[in-house]
Amino acid sequence: MPATAGEGRRPWWRTAVVYEVYLRSFADSDGNGLGDVNGLRGRLAHLVDLGVDAVWITPWYPSPMADGGYDVSDYRDIDPRVGTLADVDALLAEAHAAGLRVVIDLVANHTSAEHPWFAAAVAGGPGAPERARYFFRDGRAGGAEPPNDWISAFGGRAWTRVTEPDGRPGQWYLHLFAPEQPDLDWDDVTVQEEFDDILRFWLDRGVDGIRVDAAPAMAKLPGLPDAGHRPGALFESSAWVDNPHWDVDEVHEIFRRWRRIGDTYDGDRLFVSEAVVNGPERLSRYVRPDELHTTFNFDYLKAPWDAGSIRAVIEGTLAALAPVGAPATWVLSSHDETRHVTRFGRVSSGAATMGFDASAPADLELGLRRARAAALLTLALPGGAYLYQGEELGLPEVEDLPEEVLQDPTWERSGRTARGRDGCRVPLPWSGDRPPFGFSADGVQPWLPQPESWRGLTVAAQREDPSSTLSLYRDALRLRRSLHGLADDAPLTWHELGPDIVAFDRGPAFRCVVNMSARPLPLAGLGRPVLRSGDDGDALPPDTAAWLVTGYS
Repeated sequence: MPATAGEGRRPWWRTAVVYEVYLRSFADSDGNGLGDVNGLRGRLAHLVDLGVDAVWITPWYPSPMADGGYDVSDYRDIDPRVGTLADVDALLAEAHAAGLRVVIDLVANHTSAEHPWFAAAVAGGPGAPERARYFFRDGRAGGAEPPNDWISAFGGRAWTRVTEPDGRPGQWYLHLFAPEQPDLDWDDVTVQEEFDDILRFWLDRGVDGIRVDAAPAMAKLPGLPDAGHRPGALFESSAWVDNPHWDVDEVHEIFRRWRRIGDTYDGDRLFVSEAVVNGPERLSRYVRPDELHTTFNFDYLKAPWDAGSIRAVIEGTLAALAPVGAPATWVLSSHDETRHVTRFGRVSSGAATMGFDASAPADLELGLRRARAAALLTLALPGGAYLYQGEELGLPEVEDLPEEVLQDPTWERSGRTARGRDGCRVPLPWSGDRPPFGFSADGVQPWLPQPESWRGLTVAAQREDPSSTLSLYRDALRLRRSLHGLADDAPLTWHELGPDIVAFDRGPAFRCVVNMSARPLPLAGLGRPVLRSGDDGDALPPDTAAWLVTGYS
């Protein structure tokens, strides 16, 4: 990539477009209905053709799969259902040869309940040194009630009581997620040193970056005081202030420690955080110069289809990050959120909390039109971007999965009132006119069923169609590398065209215009269109976007 004038070489991650692979749902190479490392290896050409810079892979470690692999039982190996370390080494070599960098997930707030550490902690009984690695506490009300009022992200309380080795009810342990995911105590030196070694294990192997799962959870206020959660409260961390179990200031010492390790490696190794916190200023603390490099932008992801709301998020993000010198990242969907094709087709188009979306009716034609426009908006903003697998195909949320196939812990933890995140995790359609659409061999049933209606959304069906969503993404990513203002990461300046229009310039030559109004927007005088998300013509229809050249090209 070109360097900005006067800046010298620019680290790759400052402007990278990173493609998220939810490994279980990307491609199945061995016919067990589950995506795997070799399935990803076999589809790297798709990512190269798409034009992304890097791939982020969700957890591939050995796991009981209580939470889709985010419950890890061994941090230095690969789950045999998805591959081997030798497969990973081959993937890294092939991805690097193809010009793709590889970012992996690290789940450091909690382990699996089947991790040897936790098994030893339970077996050791009260006072055992192994319990110091987790949060084991005596209960209140004579031991019968949890130690405090903390809640789980998946619904319900954040504490589970253990049966002690002598068979009696005993202490409680903390899990901010599922009971099968006990939280680690990051004040414990053994925990700190273990993860130092885990980081080096993967960086030595050649990964280019680490995505830090649930980063704000990794420190707790001493004494574990009540948080003041009301009965039935949701895990709405974006609204919390001074919460004792989320975004505690001491968490930043962990990331400074990790940054010191990462900086000993060459190749601009990346740390990116998942941090859903209260506003862009709190978020900016995770990317101070001696901490992590970038962080996901959940305010942008959750913003409704509304020009004022989206512009406010963009302005707030850029203003908060400027003092710390970190680039913004922009993301529309992920493995934790309702796919934005569906979300943008609803009357209430903002995202809800942790898969607790109400299944409101969605106009998928409207949602796709807005999603295509949002893609051009996202890829025109300064900084980097994350794409979630399948968004380049215009995939909607699968909202009618049979109850018997639902696996997200949110489903059970919410008393079967919130279906959770399985609907955005349905395996990708690659080819053919019926399931499994090339994800697995014909006749193999994927781990989640695909809808028959996806026959027109496969990669094969869209590849040669210049009007397809796949072609729109390929064209946008190609132009992002070549257009002045985008390729040289020029700053953003707003272009005022009305309250329902998001329009901005990047440098003297590039303009992005998104029409969120109810009427066509004349394009005369705005520049020469080089890419549009909707119909061609002299005007930009509602819910569409255009990239324009305003000076030289």
